Order: sequence, then structure tokens, then C-alpha cells
Amino acid sequence: MVAPLSAWPWENFGRFKYLLYGPFLAKVACSRFQDREGPEDSNWCLHILIICALRGLIHQLWSSYSNMLFLKRNRRIVQQGVDFKQIDMEWDWDNFIILQALIASIACYTMFPFLENLPLWNTKGFIALLTLHMAVSEPLYYWMHRCFHGNHLFTHYHSLHHSSPVPQPFTAGNATLLEHLVLTGIIGIPILGASLMGYGSISMIYAYVLIFDFLRCLGHCNVEVVPYQIFQTIPVLRYLIYTPTYHSLHHQDMGTNFCLFMPLFDAFWKTLNGKSWELHEKISSNLGKSARVPDFVFLAHVVDVSAALHAPFVFRSFAAMPFSTNMLLIPLWPGTLSVLLMMWAWSKTFVSSFYQLRGRLHQTWVVPRCGFQYFLPFAREGINKHIEQAILRADKLGVKVISLAALNKNEALNGGGTLFVNKHPNLKVRVVHGNTLTAAVILNDLPKDVEEVFLTGATSKLGRAIALYLCRRRVRVLMLTLSGERFQNIQEEAPMDCQSNLVQVTKYQAARNCKTWIVGKWITPRQQSWAPRGTHFHQFVVPPILPFRRDCIYSDLAAMRLPDDVQGLGCCEYTMERGVVHACHAGGVVHLLEGWTHHEVGAIDVDRIDLVWASALKHGLRPVSSSTSNISRRKAS
Repeated sequence: MVAPLSAWPWENFGRFKYLLYGPFLAKVACSRFQDREGPEDSNWCLHILIICALRGLIHQLWSSYSNMLFLKRNRRIVQQGVDFKQIDMEWDWDNFIILQALIASIACYTMFPFLENLPLWNTKGFIALLTLHMAVSEPLYYWMHRCFHGNHLFTHYHSLHHSSPVPQPFTAGNATLLEHLVLTGIIGIPILGASLMGYGSISMIYAYVLIFDFLRCLGHCNVEVVPYQIFQTIPVLRYLIYTPTYHSLHHQDMGTNFCLFMPLFDAFWKTLNGKSWELHEKISSNLGKSARVPDFVFLAHVVDVSAALHAPFVFRSFAAMPFSTNMLLIPLWPGTLSVLLMMWAWSKTFVSSFYQLRGRLHQTWVVPRCGFQYFLPFAREGINKHIEQAILRADKLGVKVISLAALNKNEALNGGGTLFVNKHPNLKVRVVHGNTLTAAVILNDLPKDVEEVFLTGATSKLGRAIALYLCRRRVRVLMLTLSGERFQNIQEEAPMDCQSNLVQVTKYQAARNCKTWIVGKWITPRQQSWAPRGTHFHQFVVPPILPFRRDCIYSDLAAMRLPDDVQGLGCCEYTMERGVVHACHAGGVVHLLEGWTHHEVGAIDVDRIDLVWASALKHGLRPVSSSTSNISRRKAS
């Protein structure tokens, strides 16, 4: 049975919960159109809306900061990653903002109407506010917090807040209705007290509420940002302001560090964790262990402006879902483009995300370049320089495997990684393009009884490997290419008795009776029209082709699901589902788990395709059944 006041009244509303702000907006809008002199009665509706927006912004900015691994990964307190389970649990972290907006409106218009006439500024109000906060709110919160750690209240209420293994700014708002009703009272006491004394002001309310949220986010940010030198210079400050380390210890040892913002009360009532100052100094001064060296690195790149907003340090909730264009984010595109251009000019390769698998740390590094830049001739040298520096950095750190994503291993750019291996023959880090597993995923997605396939991008690295593999299995491969020389070179690689299974074609019309297309080069809707009804489009082209045909089936890009024992994974890899990564990423993971010591660059070794596939399955990676018809997609939408 659900405990009283543990659930939120609007918890089943989803996004419609934001309609609760509707009356505030309506009140403000109506007052602006009414033909009368003073819209004073709508002032507080406007103030409440502004405060709510600013509170949301504070939490979002703190979340972005705490997830910027490239800035503060050495000062992270809890090294564990934030997984999908925690993100989903904290999805409605902002319920308390709606609650307090509703309570504030009731207070302003029914219980305390004098609040409508507050001045903009009153210095005495800030003094009264600070006094009431220290004398009433701080000790009251301390004892209420201790009460919520009692058996009954903790089990039915406060355990939700502590169920987040990694403190995050959004964790500060993740609590039950009863807890936030209590917290609302604690916030309201200094505001109402100072106002009843006649010292209230609008600026005082704004400042107190926003600073309150700022400090709550600071305590849950999981990054130590308070330099310990401040406490060495002014020792008394350690009892007047808490730190992220201080509050993080409460989440680890729940019998200590109960204070709101002032450790003074923990010291007074003897619940101060003895490690608080020592651990704070250790992390703040970076005297502890430096950031752990990853075992595996996936070297990715930015796809486009829209996809850049999918980074975990931008919007955590957006990154936790497969990428799709969100119309609400379009206004952010100009600013995002400006940031990308600045990255082009000044940024270096940076850490974006991480997860752990069987005791090994896997990180994603990002080359600060967008997809379109890889096709600019004058940009190639700079891109290769970034990739080379990332490889050398990984080698210096002791990374075991670095896997190149999509355009970072482009044949025309660096020969699929051969440029770097040839230039630095003594590399200890293994450079992997992962295309062997990509080919294996595509080939194992084909029907077992397939007799004929149509292959575009036929002379590319993947196209060549797929063609040679299939022809050995007596599958007739229609290879679309205008280059007779390239076709002949590939044909000559096949066994003599299999060469006749490779057929050069130069037009799409040649595939009008073939229902299995493997697309390695982008094709237009007009070119797709030559495929017969019921054709299955398998693809390894980036970006994926448009699902133009309603009567055909379109597979997603080659991908594999990570093993179930993956830990700390909290972001999706571009359009992939949760827990699914591109096959080239998975190929690097297999390379690491198998302990292979060779580089996987340049041409694909066709003889290793089945071996790599078997190794992937052995280590718990699973193929993704992503083939869906366009008809079913439309019905689902």
C-alpha cells in the first residue's frame, strides 16, 4: 500500500503536468489585455513564473556542469556512472517546482495578500532573512532530516532520495510529496517571517529561493568545486557552508552529515562525519587518485548541429533516449552552431561519456568536428591531426584499444587508420576500425536462404568484404560500380570456382527483380524505386537512407547490444536504443575482451568475419533485431 503523501497528484500526467502553469500564464496574459490601470493582481503570477523558470535553469546548468567530464573528471567524488535506471527515477525531478508555485500562489492571493505590495528592495529584509534561516530553518531541517531517516519514514519516504547511487543536481529534487511539503515550509519561514516584520522585498524572495536551489544543487553535483584553501584561511567557514564532498558522505554514511547547508549543526549534535574535512582536502587539492585510465576508447565525432544537443552534458534526459530531432530544441541551434564553430577553432578532443564492463573502464572521446567538415578538402589535415593526437594520448595513458567511429576511419581520410599505424609503428594501443564486426552484423542479418543480393558501395572496404564473403557461400552478388578495374581486383581475390558469383552492374535497373539490397552508398528515392515490392534494404551507409518506400523493409545501421552486466551507461549512441552501440564500437569492445594484440586497420580480413562474430556472441554482445517495415513504422506513429 502506498504511504500517504508519498505520490505526486500529477505523477501520471506525463508532460501534461506543465499545464498546471496554465492558470499563471492566463492570469498574466489577461491582465495585459484588460483595459484598466494597474495589473497589480497579476504581478505575483508573473514573478512565480519567472522564479520557476530560473529554478529550472539553475538545476539544468548544474547538471550540465557536473556531466562535463572533460573539465572536472579528476574531482568527481563518486566515480560510478549515472545509469538509465537513475535517470528514469529522477525524470520528474521538477515536481517540487510546480508544487511550490501552487503553494506560493495560494499564499499570495488568499493567506498573505500583503505580499502583493512588497517593495523591490529592503536591506533590513536580507538581515532578517539570514537570521531566521540560521536560527530556525537550519536546525528545523536538521531534525526533520534526522526524523526522515527513522525506520518508518525512511522506508516509505526518504529512501527514494537515497536510491540514486550517484548524487546529481536533479537528485536534489527527487523526493516524495511529503518531504517537499516539509521543505516548502522550511523555505517559507524566513520569507514570511521577514515580510511579517515589515522588511520583505521582491528581491529578497528571488535571492533566497534561487540561492537555496543553487546550494542544494552544489551539494548534489558530485564534483568538488569548493577549494579547501578557503577553509584553511578562514577555518570558521567550514561550519557555515557545506561542500559537495560533505553531502556526498551523507549519501554514503546515512547516519552522518544531516545539515541543510551549515555543518555547524552536525558538529553541535555530534553527527559530523569525521572524514569530511580530510576527504574534501584530498579531492579539492587533487591529492587523491587521478582519473582512472580507460581500458577502451571509442573515438567519435559530432554528427550535426542537432545531434550536438544529444550530448550528456547538454540535456541528460535527451541523451538518455535515442536521438531524434526535437522541435523544442530548434531555437537552440544558432547558439549550438556558434559553439561548434568555436570548437573548430580552439577545442581539442574531449571525454564525453563512460561506462564500465567487467571491471574495465570504457570511455567515448569526441573529435570536435561535425560530419560535413570531413568532406571539406581543406579540413582533412586538421581532422587527421586531431585523430592522431587522440591515438598518441591514448597510447601515453596506457589505453589498450581505441576504436575509430564512422568518418574517423574514412578510407579517403586516413586509409581506415593505416596512416597512423604506419606513421607510429611502436604504438602499444591497438587501433581498431571495427568494420569486421560491422560486416558480420550485416551478413548475419541476411536471410539464411538468400540466393542473390544487390550491393551498392560495392568496392568500398565493407562492400568488398561482404561481396567476397557471400560469393564464397554461392550467393550471387550484383555489384554496382562503374569501375571495371576495381571490380576485377575484387573478383580476382575470390576463389576461382566462386568468381562467377560476382557480377558487375552499372545501373539500378539491374536489381529490379532482387529483393535483398545491401546499401553502402546513399541512394535517392528515385533509385529506391527500382527495387521490387517487399525489398529489404540492409545498409552500412552514413547517414542512413530515407525510408521512402511504404512497401519495403529498412534495417537500421549495424549495431549490437552490450552485455547485460554493463554498468553506469546512461546515454544512447546517436539513434541507437538504450544499451545498443554501433557495430564499429562493439568491434573495439570485442577486441579488448579477447585481448587481441593486432591492429585492425585497412582492408577487412574476410577470414576473420565469422571468428569476430563468434567472439562477440561469446562475450554476451547480442545482435539487434532492427528491421521494420515502413508500413509498421507509420502505423506505430
